[in-house]
Amino acid sequence: MFTGIVEELGEVVAVEELGDSSRFRLRGPLVTEGAKHGDSIAVNGVCLTVVDTADGEFTADVMAETLKRSSLGALAAGSRVNLERPMALGGRLGGHLVQGHVDGTGTIVERVPGEHWEIVRIALPAPLARYVVDKGSITVDGVSLTVVEAGDDWFTISLIPTTLALTTLGVKQVGEPVNLEVDVLAKYVERLLGKPSAGESVTEGAVA
Repeated sequence: MFTGIVEELGEVVAVEELGDSSRFRLRGPLVTEGAKHGDSIAVNGVCLTVVDTADGEFTADVMAETLKRSSLGALAAGSRVNLERPMALGGRLGGHLVQGHVDGTGTIVERVPGEHWEIVRIALPAPLARYVVDKGSITVDGVSLTVVEAGDDWFTISLIPTTLALTTLGVKQVGEPVNLEVDVLAKYVERLLGKPSAGESVTEGAVA
């Protein structure tokens, strides 16, 4: 479980194609401190399992389903990524409850700079739109954010200087994809009320 508060702006060191899956090597000295085989690290909001670590870097295997459902397949050596370790029980919940199970991808369609912030409009798949509400929570590339306005197939977020400076959302351009995870509580409520599901999320399983 994560909070959507990005700890480190990391970098993809290498991507090895393995048929229908890939092995990523990523640099993140902070998030790899004390990390070991089997631990979880969120990469742009996708929960990945650590295969091994060395010298401030870690490797993770990414399944075909994850590559299909998220924007990780577009990453290459040199790409910057948002990194977060799982929350510790008993710690402060700075953002909201984030599973690291991506529900789909959206596309940045507009950026409107303000004096001290920036409004970003993101298009999202219609099946996910019903989970997004004004002033609700959403995770964009692993960043916990508050929705400013929600439309039928889009929503807007307001990015403060800290978010612009310390995450990939500060440099993402119009037309680029972003990973989206909607509030899991909304999906549970929908299920309990007997409503049809929008589809299963990406779940990165344990790596042997």
